[in-house]
Amino acid sequence: MQTTTFRVHTGSRDTVHDITRQCEQFAAEAAAGGDGLLNVFVPHATAGLAILELGAGSDYDLLAVLDVLLPPDESWRHAHGSRGHGRSHVLPAFVPPSVTIPVVRGRLGLGTWQSVTVVDLNVDNPDRDVRLSFVS
Repeated sequence: MQTTTFRVHTGSRDTVHDITRQCEQFAAEAAAGGDGLLNVFVPHATAGLAILELGAGSDYDLLAVLDVLLPPDESWRHAHGSRGHGRSHVLPAFVPPSVTIPVVRGRLGLGTWQSVTVVDLNVDNPDRDVRLSFVS
């Protein structure tokens, strides 16, 4: 197994951050033209990963749905941090912290419009680690 970690800056507001390029680069190097599986993992209790289309509004639609399902208000029992911080701790139940992507001949087996993204509602922690692991 080959592994690497990189950091992304998600900023100070709810975001869907594209990490497809980093995943593609690592998979190409690690696979060396072969096949395998790429596991993408965010080791945080308040972030998740989603594979979805970007550029056509789906990222904003996802954030809008999460805002309805997980409102940024004072109703959360987990109440430290910024207003509504407790929702960030529930996020991984809806947007999981890991995804596995097939790698075929050194390339990610994503669909035409699919991108790999970090979904982050936690404005208290604007920097996220992402761990990539390749198994052939």
